[in-house]
Amino acid sequence: MLRYNDTVAPWFPKSFQCLRDYSFQTFISDLIGGVTVGLVALPLSMAFAIASGLSPQAGIYCGVVTGFLISLLGGSRTQIGGPTGAFVVVVAGIVAKYGVDGLFMCTMMAGVLLAIMGLTGMGSAVKFIPRPIVIGFTNGIALLIASTQIRDFFGLKVDKLPGEFIERMESMIEHASTFSVEETLVGVASLMVILLFTKFVPKVPGTIVALFGATIAVTLLNLNVQTIGTKFGGIPSGLPALHIPQFRGRLALQLLSPAITVAMLGAIESLLSAVVADRMTKDKHNPNTELFAQGVANIVSPMFGGLPATGAIARTATNIRSGAKTPVAGVIHALTLLMVLMVAAPLAKNVPMAALAAILFVVAYNMGEWREIPEILKLGKRDVSVWAVTFLLTVFADLTVAVEFGMIMAALVFISRVALTTTVSQVTDDYLKDGWQHILQDKKIPPYATIFRIHGPFLFGSTDKLEEVEEKIPNLPLVVILRLRNMTAIDATGLHALEMLADKLHESGRALILCGAPWQPLKMMKRAEFERHVGAENLCENVEAAISRAAIIHEDTQRGALPA
Repeated sequence: MLRYNDTVAPWFPKSFQCLRDYSFQTFISDLIGGVTVGLVALPLSMAFAIASGLSPQAGIYCGVVTGFLISLLGGSRTQIGGPTGAFVVVVAGIVAKYGVDGLFMCTMMAGVLLAIMGLTGMGSAVKFIPRPIVIGFTNGIALLIASTQIRDFFGLKVDKLPGEFIERMESMIEHASTFSVEETLVGVASLMVILLFTKFVPKVPGTIVALFGATIAVTLLNLNVQTIGTKFGGIPSGLPALHIPQFRGRLALQLLSPAITVAMLGAIESLLSAVVADRMTKDKHNPNTELFAQGVANIVSPMFGGLPATGAIARTATNIRSGAKTPVAGVIHALTLLMVLMVAAPLAKNVPMAALAAILFVVAYNMGEWREIPEILKLGKRDVSVWAVTFLLTVFADLTVAVEFGMIMAALVFISRVALTTTVSQVTDDYLKDGWQHILQDKKIPPYATIFRIHGPFLFGSTDKLEEVEEKIPNLPLVVILRLRNMTAIDATGLHALEMLADKLHESGRALILCGAPWQPLKMMKRAEFERHVGAENLCENVEAAISRAAIIHEDTQRGALPA
């Protein structure tokens, strides 16, 4: 009989682990967090469904079913699952080509793939996707989502938006004169409310205020704007009956590529969200358990007419900020959506489409990670080319093609970096003299410092090795020295990992010193202005200089100064 012990505990869902010492106080925290994020999820779920080419209730059905299953079976304490902006473009393309039945079948196939990835321990394989690719397709998806909302935001009289980006923009420019003053005012007012609440009243979700405010205004003022009722006939109360989509073998082969795209996108988004949750709660998720839960959720969601689902970064962050402690909050979030669906569904008919468009504009901006673009541009033409190709192909071609080409380019960049940093040189007296300062054997490491070393290329796929440092942070001394003498190469993903480590150490009251970096890592660090994260004085030429710098930090701390 399987028993809960230290050997099998990591494979149990977090909900099982958290309930062992669950308390009433924890439940109150989860209740507040769950209800709050449930209300936040309501407008987002409807907006994502509409933008994907489906009825608004499909998004709510997805939020209820997948939100419940992902929290119950997942490997993160505070992850919130449901429909997200990342899927909008992919889902819209599948619906346009294969219909709603094709989408349901594709979603179930993706769910099977995700479950297999979790069961076979492939949760860590997502790390092999380089950061420029992730940023590139995130930027591209955000731009595409925003482009699909221009029509509803301004009330343009366009019967059907073209699927391609260029044709879509041309069509809206052609019909620009058909804009509605009333719908534009509703959209602008909703957008301003969201932005103002985000800036000045961050504890109150601006999306909820905008949604209810716009709905009340449209109802009381009897504005002539398009609403959920005029476009979809409203939202039916309650969940639909269980219906297993018909499986068609011939169509399955055609849907294999889209299913892989949905599965990979779901895996990436879920694990990125779980990492964000870990950072905010100081917890550690189990990627394989999380992927299995995502798989089960995506298998079940189409049976109730729902969309594909994944971990939602914004809702997860809202859940944590609202006080959630365990997966019970995610279950409550799903039940909150269900209660709204059972009781208040008829009221949704007056929700204006312009308000939902404003919400998606904000979502697109937030998910775009636009601040990362200047950082990518600093890293040289190789990383920039990978990002640019992924971004352009996402916008003008197809997400699957974008990731495929991006991975091919990333592999070529990987090979070129390894080749460039492979050297053959003669051992001379000067070489021995220069190397003496890097040798550890004759150096005395003081008790207020410790040294870790990175050996070999520190590129995408190997950055998780820093967990060796991160797991020990609470027990580390004042100064952590990272010896890079044998780190032959680094890329954007590696640099980002070092930046995150530096930030974590500083948050814990510790200092990070890097020493002995060869020419390629040093060049990349200068391009990325890495000294912003550690201070220029903490980038030392060799381990001897690093130990001397550690002594200065120790002395400053003894005098009451914070470590640099």
